[in-house]
Amino acid sequence: MPENKKSNSRTWYRLDLSAIVYPTLQRRDFSSVYRLSVLLKEKIDPDVLQKAVDIALKRFPTYKVAMRKGLFWRYLEPNDRSGPFVRPDVRNFCMPMPFKGNHRYLIRVYYYDRRISLEAHHSLGDGTGGMALLQTITATYLRLLGHTITNQYFVLDVNEEPDPEELEDAYMRYANAQVRPERPAEKTYRIKGTRESSHTFNVIDGIISVQETMAVAKKYHATITEYLNAVLLYSLLQKQEHDFHLRLRPVRIAMPVNLRRFFPSKTLRNFITMVYPSIDPRLGEYTFEEIVTQVHNFMRYYINEKFLRGDITTNAATKRNPFIRIVPLFIKDFVVRLFYTRVQDRNSSAGLTNMGAIKVPEDMKPYIERFDIYMGMPFSQRTNCAIISYEDTLTINFASCIIEADVERRFFRKLVEDGIHVTIESNRNFEEE
Repeated sequence: MPENKKSNSRTWYRLDLSAIVYPTLQRRDFSSVYRLSVLLKEKIDPDVLQKAVDIALKRFPTYKVAMRKGLFWRYLEPNDRSGPFVRPDVRNFCMPMPFKGNHRYLIRVYYYDRRISLEAHHSLGDGTGGMALLQTITATYLRLLGHTITNQYFVLDVNEEPDPEELEDAYMRYANAQVRPERPAEKTYRIKGTRESSHTFNVIDGIISVQETMAVAKKYHATITEYLNAVLLYSLLQKQEHDFHLRLRPVRIAMPVNLRRFFPSKTLRNFITMVYPSIDPRLGEYTFEEIVTQVHNFMRYYINEKFLRGDITTNAATKRNPFIRIVPLFIKDFVVRLFYTRVQDRNSSAGLTNMGAIKVPEDMKPYIERFDIYMGMPFSQRTNCAIISYEDTLTINFASCIIEADVERRFFRKLVEDGIHVTIESNRNFEEE
């Protein structure tokens, strides 16, 4: 059941297990914001889009909220202020999201030409919840234009009450393993680069064919996710080799896993955990084929119900600790921030998430061209890679806050070398090396 409480006849929501960390890391130049976009086949009418947002958001009570701070924990309370208001899109998106700005909403909706974009603070939920909100807004928008759209997949019925399971902290339901696996803690290779000026967000998108990529991945006896993970590890290894270094370090990717694939839940809040495919060049030089094999075996070993249950049990242990529950929030913030900056953030060289193949109702397909996903601004100097596919269009979206794009170049060059045709889009101007 959802961990909701009644206070003065108003429902409020505890932050879920993942969400607890995100507000703690908030800085003037960093906020845990991700973006999902849908590209339609006709130009957006902003007035109709605003009506669609107003209608659809009421169906998502855990997104129509404001962040509040208590003595021991933060929580989310219903937000009845006007908004959020749709705006023309901006070049540097996924900007920090102050909790007291934007009428206290933790989402933004943008439009540009044929594109609708939703930005959400990660404390509300992960990409699954965000995709449900974006597709429900899009379906409502199309209906207001006179089209018939079925409620199916991510499109929820705006006239029905939310299922209580949509509001739950699903972690706590499944955190019941009898052992807690250890986490990798060794310092990894970090990209050396020139940090951009404040609030500059560099994006490079690669658009490729799902069928072409699947055919190449099969040649390596891998899935698309395994193949693209291997390409990113390969690119990072090459980058480290060409950087000045006193000693080599392991290269590791932080990859979110959607736990709904393994544990039944309808939650629209966070329900992901991290796994860390890696290569240690100190063991010797790896061919690309060896990297693919290593990633393939890693995925088989770690991404299963048994290991993941142990992992979320490890995460839940802290929240359940009776001593930690009564520690004041400012002390919790200090300890979490210190641990993240000294240990957790140094535990990976880059981030990669794959939302997989997105489904929409059959009667919605004629109006949609593609989807995009962006992990948002990295906490430190690194690059984040987000992947999503729709029909035969697979988009690979890199986001970073450093000037150099060496890793991205090497990544897309490898795809081209393997025979995959790549179309590049970007919000920046950069010259080929």
